[in-house]
Amino acid sequence: MTIQSGLIIMLSRKTSLPSSQLTTTLEAEEQKLLACIHCGLCLEACPTYVATGDENDSPRGRIYLMRAVEEGKLTSDSISFQRHIDRCLGCRACEPVCPAGVEYGQLLEAGRSELFNLGGKRGLKDRILRLVLRHIWLHPPRLNFAFAIACVLRDAGFAWALLKLRIARIISRRFEFALALLESSKPHSLGNTNGNKIRDRRSRPLAAPPDSRKPQGSALLFTGCVTEGLFARVNRATARVLKAHDFGVHIPPDQVCCGALHAHAGDLEGARTLARKNIQAFTDAEDAPIITNAGGCGAMLVTYDHLLANDESFAELAYKFSARVRDVSQQLETLSIKEGTSTRRGVVTYDASCHLLYGQQAGEAPLQMLRAIKDLNFIPLDGCERCCGGAGIYNLLEPEMSRSVLQEKLAHIKETGAEILATGNPGCQMQIGAGAQLAGIRLRVCHPVELLDESYRQAGFYE
Repeated sequence: MTIQSGLIIMLSRKTSLPSSQLTTTLEAEEQKLLACIHCGLCLEACPTYVATGDENDSPRGRIYLMRAVEEGKLTSDSISFQRHIDRCLGCRACEPVCPAGVEYGQLLEAGRSELFNLGGKRGLKDRILRLVLRHIWLHPPRLNFAFAIACVLRDAGFAWALLKLRIARIISRRFEFALALLESSKPHSLGNTNGNKIRDRRSRPLAAPPDSRKPQGSALLFTGCVTEGLFARVNRATARVLKAHDFGVHIPPDQVCCGALHAHAGDLEGARTLARKNIQAFTDAEDAPIITNAGGCGAMLVTYDHLLANDESFAELAYKFSARVRDVSQQLETLSIKEGTSTRRGVVTYDASCHLLYGQQAGEAPLQMLRAIKDLNFIPLDGCERCCGGAGIYNLLEPEMSRSVLQEKLAHIKETGAEILATGNPGCQMQIGAGAQLAGIRLRVCHPVELLDESYRQAGFYE
């Protein structure tokens, strides 16, 4: 019996097992699942299937495992279910090639919810993850303190020294890569990098529009936890570029983490807690767009309507919230983007953030930002639509698979001869930056809006 025919039989059966998040999600998508199992178009789009050739490491195979758990043919604590669900990058590259429109990302989160509900039974790694998600990430003061410590270690050269002296590698390759991730978040000489924090978090315009023309309106900036903690320069650049296009930029003070790490880890209740807080934080200006500059955050924010669909108090608010979310590139795409001056830099290439590309469907918009830079020496990147292997903290939880996916990305980058790589997500910036550093590749990784911001500064747009 082929796996396809086995799936057909399995999916056609009903059971009387108690309903769970996994069961509920699968039942809601049952017809799409039945259609999806015949095609196999997702296989070659899946980085982990390409790496292993194992059907269970494909979206189709993982859905088979989820259905087996739902019907009682496999337990959620089985090694097979845990192994292959854990090994999914969650890049969602399978979604656009699926003719049935299966929303695999939501099914994956439901599957991981089953694993998260096992509690601390999965070992030390899982217990540490639960501790961090529940007792640090849900508490902004603790999270801000953690990022402050990380910045001190980074800026004082501690991470660089351990890497340079190869002490980190002696401890473990995972520790070495973790330090390389931190080191790769260090500011480069791209635009104004003075200071690493947006000091004024009050909800007021950062500055007046640059000239007397009629303002475009207000834009609310979602700063993000990792972006604000390690890449606040990207938030500053985003605000300046929006102001250059006559937007009054506001930063709601009570916003928190988007909840993506919680959702990807299966802690859906933690994700809902954060989602409710963000919805409340952005209710003061209900018509203003919510601007993000992190693909992972944006993809999470646009799914709040699904995450809170069964919450009577927040369902309608979540729907309206998600409809307002757009990446900074998507916001600029609706305008005539101002042309900046030449930055006279070397070869630049672009790698698409999976969640920006597949979650927010922003494929062309980031490239339009780069085209607005006069005489930019741009070389397209082969395989730019493929995952880099970062996937949140996947690179630390599944280092071998992450490394395998990253090597392919780095090989394509070397082919371009690029000195600068632009990508629209902090996790991707750190993943590619760390990989390049450890591989001895001279490469600066930045956000596209940083390059545009630098070109505007050199053009004299900022006084």
